[in-house]
Amino acid sequence: MTNSSSDIRVVVGIDFGTTYSGFSYANVKTPNKIETNDIWLETQGEFKTNTVIRYDNKFNVVKWGLPALAEKISRKSKNSKSEDIQIAELFKLHLGEIADEKKPKLPLGLNPRKAVTDYLCEIGKLMKAKISDRWPGLIYFKHVRIILTVPVEYDEKVRAIMRQCAYDAELLLTVESENLEFTTEPEAAAMYCLETLSEHPLNEGDSFMIVDCGGGTVDLTVRTLLPNSKLSEMTESTGDFCGSTYIDKEFKKFLARKIGLSAFRLLEEKHYPQLQYLIQYFCTQIKLPFDGNLNTWRDKEIDLEEVCPVLLQYVKGEERDRLESMEWMIELDFATVKSFFDKVIEKIINLIHRQLSNSSKNISAIFLVGGFSESKYLLHRIRNEFSNRISYISVPSHPIASVVKGAVLYGLKTDTIQTRVLKNTYGIRMLRDWTPADPVSKLVMIDSEKHVRYFERLAKKGTQVPVDQEFKKIVYPAYKDQSECNFFIYKTKADDGEYCDEPGMELFGKLNLELPDVHLGFSRPMEFTLTFGQMETRAFAKALKKFMFKLKI
Repeated sequence: MTNSSSDIRVVVGIDFGTTYSGFSYANVKTPNKIETNDIWLETQGEFKTNTVIRYDNKFNVVKWGLPALAEKISRKSKNSKSEDIQIAELFKLHLGEIADEKKPKLPLGLNPRKAVTDYLCEIGKLMKAKISDRWPGLIYFKHVRIILTVPVEYDEKVRAIMRQCAYDAELLLTVESENLEFTTEPEAAAMYCLETLSEHPLNEGDSFMIVDCGGGTVDLTVRTLLPNSKLSEMTESTGDFCGSTYIDKEFKKFLARKIGLSAFRLLEEKHYPQLQYLIQYFCTQIKLPFDGNLNTWRDKEIDLEEVCPVLLQYVKGEERDRLESMEWMIELDFATVKSFFDKVIEKIINLIHRQLSNSSKNISAIFLVGGFSESKYLLHRIRNEFSNRISYISVPSHPIASVVKGAVLYGLKTDTIQTRVLKNTYGIRMLRDWTPADPVSKLVMIDSEKHVRYFERLAKKGTQVPVDQEFKKIVYPAYKDQSECNFFIYKTKADDGEYCDEPGMELFGKLNLELPDVHLGFSRPMEFTLTFGQMETRAFAKALKKFMFKLKI
């Protein structure tokens, strides 16, 4: 059972990120008062907490968020071990289309869907408590709409997995509940930027680029401002794995060189929370303040004995002699820290160049959002690279909360997005006469006649389509006494295709239609329709009975 829009009183946006997550909420009667949670279990003042879960050996949740990841141990406790805990992080990446060897390791025996469900359950408990405190008497499953943000590369199948996880996490009353909707992360960011456009020199018809710089991924999209504060998507969204956590990876490589690879592996294996505490220290004290200005730079030091005392017992040989002589201080100079950033930022710059090349319109502005956009060095590099082409490059206020606030705005104003650009080519499997030009392997015999099944394109990748636009095709029975018809829907990243079993083709869905009036033979037209909605793609098929009766007469 689903609820009508008139029942909705509160909209909640959940930004379930690769490395950090958060939520915002607003009452539909006061849509301009969006509140973003900044009080977590053991911390406050931050709009997000870490997307991390700590389990016991039976996979019961022990902690979640920042307390599950980073833990400082005093010098007196430096020999304590954490081998009895299991930490799951970056598990969201298991849902994306990345090679198995590049997916982060999870505790042995942990299904990534369980991790997603457990995390949504924990953040959901806090979310429900906040809403209950804010609006007593409100019925959660009846009066609350949830907008869950997803990366642009998540297709319908992954969103179906996310929907099932949300249901298992007790965020929904039924799996099919209309109280859950999806929007992409850059789309939510665009909604947030739309609210601030009055502050910037943009007019109707101007296009702007959103660069959502998160922890794991960076996503880009180009939007055009339409009349009445509506938005259209102008280019296909793009993205890559070049978020701020890849800077942390460079720091870990540096640390391993300083303390020795063996010591680093032992620290990672036996005291992972303490390693993460050290990384968080690097992030707050070095990564975030770094602005790329050599004139104001002062070399940084990290006191390993103070920040990560458990490490000292594992450092051996030359590394130990050198660190002892330096009183367990490691130094980071300007060139070293800059090198952590440059590989990552170059990828982001290349993504922006690619989006600019793909856009058919001039881009008037670039907005950087997401946690990584708070990096002054990133902003400096992008302005230095593109200021000759883009006159306005800006970071809105509270960029780390831009996606989650934009998700709430999306839920309050679902008609703001007017067009989308298709990321795939869609079509259906059809039947035609076989010709000698077709491979013999494609030959299908029906009623002693030679046929071949082929891909009939309905909607082409890269096409800008209005929300709910319909793509239709009239088809007829394959054989005269056919009593039902199965429509096989396929998608591909290519612009077109010839056969449904060629490389890159993916079965998108299947639709069955009963065919009455068998006595009419082939004279039974059917109409197949593919519709691209706000986020979900819908397929319909119907027999055109009125038309058939006319043929019969």
